[in-house]
Order: sequence, then C-alpha cells, then structure tokens
Amino acid sequence: MSSDAFVLPLKRFDLAKERLRTNNIDAVTELAQRLATQVILSCRPRPTIVLSESDEITTFAAALGCEVLQSDAAGLNDAVQRAYGALGGRFERLIIVHGDLRDPEGLGEFEPDDDITIVTDHHGLGTNVMALPTGLDFRFAYGPNSAALHEREAQRLGQRVTLVRDSPWRFDVDEPEDLTP
Repeated sequence: MSSDAFVLPLKRFDLAKERLRTNNIDAVTELAQRLATQVILSCRPRPTIVLSESDEITTFAAALGCEVLQSDAAGLNDAVQRAYGALGGRFERLIIVHGDLRDPEGLGEFEPDDDITIVTDHHGLGTNVMALPTGLDFRFAYGPNSAALHEREAQRLGQRVTLVRDSPWRFDVDEPEDLTP
C-alpha cells in the first residue's frame, strides 16, 4: 500500500464555475481548465487521481499523467465517497483538493497531520483541501459550512482534527472578486 495520493474531483470545464458565468466573466471554460491544470501540476510528485464525469475530463487528466476514476455519481459528495472507498486498499491517506485553487503552489510537499487536516476557504467555512487516513467510516459533506461539518464528522470518529485557516490554498475561485489577489 502506498502512503498517500491526491484526489481531485473535476466537473466538465464548460459547466464549471456557474457563479462566474452568471456574472458574465469572460473565458470561464478556459479559466476552469487553467486552474485545474495548475492544481494537478502542483500535486506532483504524488499520485493524482482525477474523478471524472466525462470523456473530456478523462482525456484532459490522462494527458497530464493522472489516473482517472470515471463516475456517474450523484454529485460531489457521492463521487468523493465512492473514490474514498475504492482507493482505500491502495493508499494509507487521501488528500482531497479542489481544482479551482487560485494559488496551488506547494501542494506536492504538503505534509498533513496523521489524523485529519482541513484547509478551509478564506471565509473559514468551506473545505478546500482535506487530508484523511483511509479505512474510516467518514461521510463527506461538501457544500455550505463543509469545514464545520467535516470537523464534526472527524470528531464523531474520534479523530484529531487540525484546521488550517491561513494557507495560500484557502483561496478558491467561485466569485468574480476571487480572481484578484
């Protein structure tokens, strides 16, 4: 069993970043692809597994040297839950990271705590990066207030939690104002 791997759920680029699209931001599809590329490259040298819902994402991820798990999951939580179960026999720990981090530099050198590490978004509410050991009965809860929900889930399982609120990875791109540092 290998030590750890990154897991990166990706939505089709032409559907991603809906809030940016509704605010008439130009070239959102290209932006989504560029952000995902930067995240994938920053995860090196660790293995990176992309969760894909489409042939387009599968082709994109494979071209960047990623393993791909194709899924017909019903949303983000279901996709991550399935991947967590499927990869548990291969890796001791998974690091789930979103593909829209503004500055993903250094992800590949990330050394999380042995239990569960949660890197919140800049509001302190969302979960941008989460590292956790495999083999737990962990239930993922991405969406509003996911950082607190993930922290409660870890506590339910008796896992120590490290919350990181000041990481450069706290900035993801969801709203137009997220585009500027």
